[in-house]
Amino acid sequence: MDLSSVMIAVAGVAGTLGGSLLTQRRAERARRREIRFVREHDEARENLALRRTSYAELNRDARQFTTALNRHLHVLRERGTATDADKTALDEAKAAFRDRYSEAQMVAPEGVLSHAGAANHALSHVYRQVKRLERGEPEPGETLDSVSRDQHDIWDLLGTMRTAMRRDLGIAGGD
Repeated sequence: MDLSSVMIAVAGVAGTLGGSLLTQRRAERARRREIRFVREHDEARENLALRRTSYAELNRDARQFTTALNRHLHVLRERGTATDADKTALDEAKAAFRDRYSEAQMVAPEGVLSHAGAANHALSHVYRQVKRLERGEPEPGETLDSVSRDQHDIWDLLGTMRTAMRRDLGIAGGD
């Protein structure tokens, strides 16, 4: 056997082994890319599910807080005073909304948070007005009628917030 035959045989073996190693490395890289893709996809799906849950709860509790403010104003208008049960119902609705808003602040993007913040500000403003009326210490110009108008305006803010949340979730039309 001459030297060239040995060299060809060595090159063939090296090529076969080298090809196997390269194929194995490529397959390993492809597996890592696939695992990263699946992980990113799972994280995106979990993030979407978290936002969807947060938005549904925020929307529900904002609407319930608004309704509780409306009921409380109605009680003050009809009876002139609120019972402890009326006060507790309002404060529970406020606390539930505050908790949902705090949660949304951790998962919602700025576009949604700006609308949720506007709703939060308006709800807090009307709540403070209602409490002053309840105590018989309204600020100048603050009446049941003026606070009722402010409370009624909150529904538009809630609609805008809901539209922003739906758009963020990719729901067609956003409304």
